[in-house]
Amino acid sequence: MQMLLERGVSAGVQHIRLQDVLRHAGLTTGAAYRLWADQSDYQRDLAVSMVRLRLSEPTDYARSAVAGLIAADAPGDDVIRAAAETHVRTAAVDLDDPADARDAQQYLISLALRTTAKTWPELREAAHDRHNESITAFAEFYAYLMEAYGFRMKTPLTITDFTEAMAAMGEGFSILALEGIEHPRFTADESDDIPAGEWTLFALGVRALVNEFMTRVDAAAPGPEAPEAFEASVPES
Repeated sequence: MQMLLERGVSAGVQHIRLQDVLRHAGLTTGAAYRLWADQSDYQRDLAVSMVRLRLSEPTDYARSAVAGLIAADAPGDDVIRAAAETHVRTAAVDLDDPADARDAQQYLISLALRTTAKTWPELREAAHDRHNESITAFAEFYAYLMEAYGFRMKTPLTITDFTEAMAAMGEGFSILALEGIEHPRFTADESDDIPAGEWTLFALGVRALVNEFMTRVDAAAPGPEAPEAFEASVPES
């Protein structure tokens, strides 16, 4: 797993050779083959272990990015931009702290391996488990944000539906980052149709999902200023 984190994903885990691992670990070939029947058997376990590995909790970075903004009653658009920027930087491994960069690398390796989940039933099960864990964690996080800003899901949609859509979009952009495709960014001013400021494409996508999935609980509810995206979905009284 250490070697995979250092080298990254290249055609899955096939470039991680058992003989190289044994040399690094100071083990004999005989010791390894008492655990695995062959190279493929070893690589299957390596892929499964990497997908199950978590160096941080699923929502840690997003929560850290927006906690101060929510405490300061920041506009909702600022929250959307900050959380989206964190995801974009993670997908590009554009992080200053080595530990954060290692977390980002692990996330991308796991994501790449999950795209090959049909290779082994054990890998498919690990991929499903990781996805479900992330959906549960992020659904709780989004519910917290909705309560802070006074919103609810539009019927018949659920917070899980919103979280699944967010995951699909976020992971899609992460796969593009793995391909070396730069994430689009926009600078809007008052003459533009989108709100003024710096936007990533992911942030604009989040804003669009919020419009379609959520509505205000009470237009007069106290709390931080809502995103304009939210306001657009409030029906005329």
